[in-house]
Amino acid sequence: MISRFSFLVLLSLVFPSFSQSADWPRWLGPKANGISEEPLPETIDLTKVIWKREIGVGFSSFSIAEGRFYSMGHINGKEVVWCLSERDGAVIWSDSYPAELMPNLHEGGPGATSTVDGDRVYTISKDGQLRVYEAVSGTVLWTKSMMALSGLRRVPEWGFTGSPLILGDLVIVEAGATFAFDKNTGEEKWRSKEYRPAYGTPQLFQSEGKSFLATLKTDGLVILDPASGETLGFSMWRTSFQTNSTTPLNAGDGRLFISTGYDQGCALYRFSGGELSKLYENKNMCNHMGNSVLIGGHLYGFDGTAHRGRPVEFTCLELETGRKKWHFQDLKYGSVIAAGKDLIVLTETGGMLIGAASPEGFEPRVSHQILTGRCWTPPVWANGVIYARNAAGTVVAIRVQ
Repeated sequence: MISRFSFLVLLSLVFPSFSQSADWPRWLGPKANGISEEPLPETIDLTKVIWKREIGVGFSSFSIAEGRFYSMGHINGKEVVWCLSERDGAVIWSDSYPAELMPNLHEGGPGATSTVDGDRVYTISKDGQLRVYEAVSGTVLWTKSMMALSGLRRVPEWGFTGSPLILGDLVIVEAGATFAFDKNTGEEKWRSKEYRPAYGTPQLFQSEGKSFLATLKTDGLVILDPASGETLGFSMWRTSFQTNSTTPLNAGDGRLFISTGYDQGCALYRFSGGELSKLYENKNMCNHMGNSVLIGGHLYGFDGTAHRGRPVEFTCLELETGRKKWHFQDLKYGSVIAAGKDLIVLTETGGMLIGAASPEGFEPRVSHQILTGRCWTPPVWANGVIYARNAAGTVVAIRVQ
């Protein structure tokens, strides 16, 4: 086991490096909040596609680091991990291996996003193969079967879709229990108690000067000690479809915002003094799969559930009160990230809209159809380029700066 002191020292060395870069090295970006500090220009042309490539069926988003683009797709019974040139989309390396498609009420394919940490890339397949690559060459450094380690009798209904999370010298992975491995050797350092699987990614947050992990399992919200995996807090949060597919949002001051689909709704929690308390709960934001982003005390996201339940609405919610400020239905089920104070929205049908985040309403200053087919994967904004994909695996890179 690593000591708590060593863990916190390593953590302090790792996380500041993200904020200094325009790269987007992991799920939800540099600060795991879906927001880039790289500003968008006032005038944007969404027609400037600098490259386009087919990467296979799936919903994995993208990681951008050191001039390289990483993503995943499924082609003819195999998953493919791609490393492409950020500049022109040329293949730098790829790796493929047999994996299940699992087309359950959607096209299937991998749903986790690659995580880049220094000279390594961490990926997890739809059926739980954790693979670690040398970032430049694609050499496989070590692998783990999360199915074998977890003792799960079958692959979770929606597969392994939570992305690896790097904390100091640890890589954190969801597989029923939450697992921590030495990121360099693959040695298991700890595992939490078992829960029904999480389909989102663990989130680091701070409370009263200490760091904690939050993960939204199918059973509910779990707070873990990141040095030992001990459960420190739990609140039941279950949907009628036995699925929670989002990542807890770090709202600051020990607060966590969670939101899930199937008309379950949202809640704001605080973890303080070793206790997890609920500040409010309502049905004003039901994030089915894509997370909301938090800007200026307001949440912007898609409220509703694809395939069933309430109509899907693009919605603004006041964080402190949970009160809706505005909502409209024109965009179907989409996803949203942010660049500074601008929202970048990709609609379910491939339209992109960009405009200022405001609790008074959303008025895009630019919109354009950039893709066709089903688009549920959040786009990425990094180093002057917007990246987006559809479920079939078409990726477009649009130079806007």
